[in-house]
Amino acid sequence: MPEPASGNAMAAGTDAGTALAPDCRACEFEKDLLAGGRCHPGEACIQLQNSRRIDGFLKRNPGLAERYLHDAQWERRAVAARYAPQSALKPLLLDDDEAVRRTVAYRVPVSWLDALIHDLDREVRITVADRLPAARLEAMVQDSDYLVRVYVARRLPAGRLFRMIADPDEQVRKEVARRLPPQSLALMAYDENLQVRQIVAERMDPESATLLLRDREWLIRYLAAVKAPPEALRDLLDDPVEEVREVARARLAGI
Repeated sequence: MPEPASGNAMAAGTDAGTALAPDCRACEFEKDLLAGGRCHPGEACIQLQNSRRIDGFLKRNPGLAERYLHDAQWERRAVAARYAPQSALKPLLLDDDEAVRRTVAYRVPVSWLDALIHDLDREVRITVADRLPAARLEAMVQDSDYLVRVYVARRLPAGRLFRMIADPDEQVRKEVARRLPPQSLALMAYDENLQVRQIVAERMDPESATLLLRDREWLIRYLAAVKAPPEALRDLLDDPVEEVREVARARLAGI
């Protein structure tokens, strides 16, 4: 399952090298946390607009995370969402910043995820597709992003994959071909994509494989000839590709 960005990754958008040193004397935590080693201006500081240092601070002081869930600074909200109690995260399902919602999507109870099924950010929706109970994934089979649909195709109950057989993206159809019940693969025998048809040919039952014996690609004809009933292979004795003719001859010789 995709995880929300780490503190280091989130800090990539913040120039840590130019972050100004905070004035610890004006900080409310100077006397207790700083003195006790639970914060440090160069490693763990809530004052700076730097995700790595904010993460360092809240990692040492997770009990303070909830107070920053509604901070004006998105970095603080996003990091706080990692450490705050799960029960406090519901308002952040509608946060304006996608980095915050990505963290929330990873942490909230599955029962809350319906609110994020149509989120504008694809990383949020990918996390939702990876966490939703399989029985509820059908609501995402027509997502606008192919990668979200790939995750859906990997987890949707096999008996419900029929809606994705004609998906416009070949990566999605490959996942469908890998999981569709073998007796239903005939529905994908004429897919326009070679790799999809290869998966179909490798998984098809012998009787259905006869549908592929006239495929325009020699590899598909070869794979079909390996498993189709021998009596169906006579036309392949004149196939333009030697490898196909060879397997047809070998199997017919065994009748």
